Parts: sequence; structure tokens; C-alpha cells
Amino acid sequence: MTEQVGRRERKKQQTRQAISDVATALFIERGFDAVTVADVARAADVAVQTVFNHFPTKEDLFFDEHGWWTGPMKSVMEAPDGTDPVDALERHYRTELRDRMDAGHLATWTKFNRTIEESPALVARRRQHAARMEEMLGEALYVRNPTLGRLKSRLVAAQYTAAQKVLEEELVRLLPAEPSQQDVDKAHAQLESAVEEVFAVLRHGLSEESV
Repeated sequence: MTEQVGRRERKKQQTRQAISDVATALFIERGFDAVTVADVARAADVAVQTVFNHFPTKEDLFFDEHGWWTGPMKSVMEAPDGTDPVDALERHYRTELRDRMDAGHLATWTKFNRTIEESPALVARRRQHAARMEEMLGEALYVRNPTLGRLKSRLVAAQYTAAQKVLEEELVRLLPAEPSQQDVDKAHAQLESAVEEVFAVLRHGLSEESV
């Protein structure tokens, strides 16, 4: 029985991933607003209802990035006792960056970002996710270290959210529209340096230690 459930769950995840991959390719190629859920279903060879079973809204199809807005909160909550929260957040960000690099996502990052900017619906959803990320992270920081206080916890969360936005915009600046693997490798190395600089500011503000 357990084996059957496991096989069924794997099949479900495979279908979900296949739909997500097809949808992302269509959105980047044609633009988010020009693609319908029916188009995605047809290209993925599934029923429209199957798409909605996995993704409640069309925007969820686009932002199927392992719940990036929950990652920072989880990194703080799951860190060993005594861990500097900024250290935990930096490790999380670097891990996510490496995963995106390994998955080949950096090569399409410029197109992915342009697709968002061209759709008011996606811009609004991204802002919504960023606001939710900041809210959850602020609460996690306070729960793990109540002596920090709610105000400082919210401030650190807001600073991290801003830092992530700055780094994503820096990646857009570093990558050409049609990057070669050499372009991707170079941008990745440069962004790693930018990450170090940005998190130094998060730790020390604009003191000599961060500049």
C-alpha cells in the first residue's frame, strides 16, 4: 500500500513539474498575458482541470520556484541555536544561487525577469510574494530571538528583502539577453562578489568593515 502511495505521489510530482516546465517556456517565448491556461494544458498534453489541480491560478504557474518567498524564513527557523541570522540568510541565498546556476536558470534569467516586467499581473504577484516573505521572515527572526524585539526583527527582514531585490537587479545588469555559458559563469562569479558586499552591509551597516 505504501509503495502504491509513493508511486502515485511521484507520478503526481512528475506531472506537476512537466506542466511547470512547459508553462515557463511558453510564458518566456510568448509573454505571460498572451498565453492561456488552455494553451499550457494543450502543450503539456493534459486537461485544463489537471493544470488547475496543481496550480490554482495562472500566476502560480509562472512563480513555481519552490516557494522562494518561504525560504528565508525557513533558513532562520531551522538554523542551529546561536546562529547569527544574517549568516543563516547568506547561506540560504548562496545555496539558492548555486541551485539556480546548476539548474540552468541563470541563462534565462534576463528573459524571465523581462516577462515579469511586461505583465502587470506578474509584477503585482511578485510584490505580494516579497511582502509575504518580509512578513514571515520578520516573525521568524523575532521567534528565534525575542530579545531582538519586533521592530528590529521587522527592520532586518525589510533589509534582507531589499538586498535580494538589489542582487536580482544586479544579475539582470550582468547578463546579456542571450548569454553564452561563459557569460553565465562570469556573471555568477561577479554576483558571488556582490553577495559578499551586500551581506557585509547587512551585518555592519555603512561602517568601514562593510566598505
